[in-house]
Amino acid sequence: MPTTFFEWIPFLWKKYWPLLLKGAWTSLYLSFLGTSIGFVVGLLVAMVRTIPDPPKSKKVRYWLLKAVKFLCVAYIEVFRGTPLMVQAMVIYYGLMKFASLRLPLIVASMIIVGSNTGAYMAEIMRSGIISVEKGQTEAAMSLGMTHWQTMSCVILPQAIRNVLPSVGNEFVVNVKDTSVLNVIAVSELYFVGKSASGTYLKYFEVYSIVAVMYLIMTATLSKLLGRIEKKLDGPSEYQVLNDEEEESDV
Repeated sequence: MPTTFFEWIPFLWKKYWPLLLKGAWTSLYLSFLGTSIGFVVGLLVAMVRTIPDPPKSKKVRYWLLKAVKFLCVAYIEVFRGTPLMVQAMVIYYGLMKFASLRLPLIVASMIIVGSNTGAYMAEIMRSGIISVEKGQTEAAMSLGMTHWQTMSCVILPQAIRNVLPSVGNEFVVNVKDTSVLNVIAVSELYFVGKSASGTYLKYFEVYSIVAVMYLIMTATLSKLLGRIEKKLDGPSEYQVLNDEEEESDV
């Protein structure tokens, strides 16, 4: 049996690497799906919150929109104001208790992470929408475009590009936050590490391996997302041709 820290590390890795890699894949898989769901939810909530209020003379539409906006704000405040671990417990065991619904762990995890991420994405997307110059909205409205046409064709393409770094950051954060799903027995990386550490009671050694794996995943994703952002920005130098140069090229 190994006796020192540097002997235990390769021993534990050789014994548990298939389970650790499977747990890491589960963490990446859940974080990607949760971020994707959260992005869609956040986008819809942000679009609803930016709808202009109708005239008070149209009482039904006015108060209906007010009620929907209130629910959106309440959703954001609740999910941003409570820990993800508590949300996991409440959603998973709450559905079992009050709805007699036992969801598969993967489905429950996607709902939990997606709901939590959606609350943050809603504010990120709202800030992106607001960052677009107001004159563009006014110009689109003057052309007869509806609010939804203006959003989908003019505002959202620019807003999504503006908030892309924040969306990528949420994805990276979710890779780490999926570790709290061990409270409902999801076999992600932290849960696998906890199970492996209990066999030989080598918690420090196992979690050192787990920490390095998390670091590799988040660092790799950060680099990859950075490259994607640079690709979307296009070349840093542009060559502007005047009319004479264009004619000579022809």
